[in-house]
Amino acid sequence: MRFILCILTLFHGLVTVPLVAQGVSVKEFGAVGDGKQDDSAAIQKAVNAHGSVVFPKGVYRIEKSIKVSLDKTGYSSLTGDGSATILMAGEGAAFYFSGTHEGSADPKQFKPQVWEKERMPVVRGLEIKGLHDKANGIEANGVMQLVISEVRIQHVHHAVHLVQRNRNVIISNCHFYENRGVGVFFDHVNLHQFNMTGTHISYNAEGGVVLRGGEVRNVHIGTCDIESNMTPDGPVTANVLIDCTGGSTAEVAITGCTIQHNSKSKDSVNVWLKGKGVTSAKNAAATQEGHMTITGNIFSDVSVNVLLQHARGVTITGNTFWEGFEHDLLVEDSQAVVVGPNDFDRNPRYVVNGNWAKDKNGIVFRRSQDCKLNGVLVKGVGGKEAAVLLEECHRFTVMDCSILDCDGVGLWLADCTQSMVSHCMIRDDREAAKATHSIKVTGGEGVSLHGNHVSHGVSNESGGKD
Repeated sequence: MRFILCILTLFHGLVTVPLVAQGVSVKEFGAVGDGKQDDSAAIQKAVNAHGSVVFPKGVYRIEKSIKVSLDKTGYSSLTGDGSATILMAGEGAAFYFSGTHEGSADPKQFKPQVWEKERMPVVRGLEIKGLHDKANGIEANGVMQLVISEVRIQHVHHAVHLVQRNRNVIISNCHFYENRGVGVFFDHVNLHQFNMTGTHISYNAEGGVVLRGGEVRNVHIGTCDIESNMTPDGPVTANVLIDCTGGSTAEVAITGCTIQHNSKSKDSVNVWLKGKGVTSAKNAAATQEGHMTITGNIFSDVSVNVLLQHARGVTITGNTFWEGFEHDLLVEDSQAVVVGPNDFDRNPRYVVNGNWAKDKNGIVFRRSQDCKLNGVLVKGVGGKEAAVLLEECHRFTVMDCSILDCDGVGLWLADCTQSMVSHCMIRDDREAAKATHSIKVTGGEGVSLHGNHVSHGVSNESGGKD
C-alpha cells in the first residue's frame, strides 16, 4: 500500500489534483508489526529497494540495525504518524545512517553524489524503544543534513549517536527520555552546524547533550527542556556537557531552555564546559575553548548550575538561577568571561523536598582574568564565606551589581590584582542580618573601589582607593 497526499488547488475556478508519493509501506515487504516477529529483514528490504519508507501503526520488532547506506539507497526517509513503535532487540543502533561526505560545509568540497543521492535523510514521527542493553536509537556517520523530527526514543543506551564526521544536523520536537546513556551524544565527531529546538531530553543517565572530544562548531540549543540527565549512582555528568579534552568545541549558543535537576547526583551540573582542549589532532597545543553564549535560560537543582573550566570567550546574560547547592556559577582558570544581568536569587517559593536553606548558591571565580560582572542580582546566599568570591583573579571589572541579604561577606576579592568595583549595592538589611562585611579585599594589589552603597563596611587591604 502506498501513501498518497492529495493537494487540492483552486485557481480561477479550476481544480488541479497533483499526487505526491509518500514512500512505500514496510508491510509491502513483509513486515508484520505485531511486536513479536522479527521485522528486520523486511524493513531492510524496503529501505534497500526504495529509500523512502513509511511505518503504518504497529509495533515493529527488529533484531538487527537497519542500515541506510545513502550512497546506495539515494534520498531516504523513515517516517510515521506517531503511531508506530520500533523495538530494538539487538545490539547497535535501530537506524544507522552512513554517507560519504568527507569535506566541510563549503560547497566547493562536496562530491556530486552527496547532493544527487545523499542529502537530508529524514527520520520523523516514530517511537524507538530498546530491548537490548547495547541498543542505541539513531546513529549517523558521514551524513549531510540529517533531520530528526517528532521522534521519541526510550530505554536505549544513546538516543542519538553522532560519530566520526557529519554536517548540518537538525533535531526538532523530539522526546529523548529515560535512556541508559546520553540523550544526544557527539562522540569525538567532526561536526559543524547543529541545531536543536523544542526538544525534551530527560532522565538519560550519562548526560542530556554531551559533546566529547572531536571538532565541533556552530552548536545551537534552543527552547528545549533538559532535565535530570544523571543518576546518583552513575558517572559525574551534566545536563549539557561540553568536554573539549583531546578536541575542540566552540561557537555554542544555549538559549531559552529550562535546564535543571538533580541535586541528588554527586557533583551534578546543568551546563559544564571543560574548555582545556587542543588546537587540532595534529597539534596538541593547549587551548581554552569557548565563544559560547548562555542566554535566557532557567537553571536550578544541581550542585553547580554553570561550571566553566579553562574557558575563553563566554557570555552569560538574562538567565534565572536558583538551587545551586554548592554554587550557581563557578568559573576556574578562564578568561574573557562576561556575566551580564542575571537573577541569582534564592526564592522562598522553592521549599521543596526539605531542601530549604541547603542550597548555597552564589558566584565564584578562581584564577581567572579579564572578566566582567555587570548588572547581576545576587540575593539570599547562605552558608558561604562570600556571596561573590573572586580568588586570584586579574583585571576584573565589577559594576552595577546588587548583592543583597547574604550571609558572610557580600563581595570578597582575595589575592586579586588590577581590578575595579564600582557603583554596586551590597547590603544586608534583614532583621537578623548575618553579613560580616559588604566588601572585603585581602592580599593582591591595585584593587580600586568607587561609589558603592554598603551596609556592613569595607575592608580593603590592597592599597587601592575606596
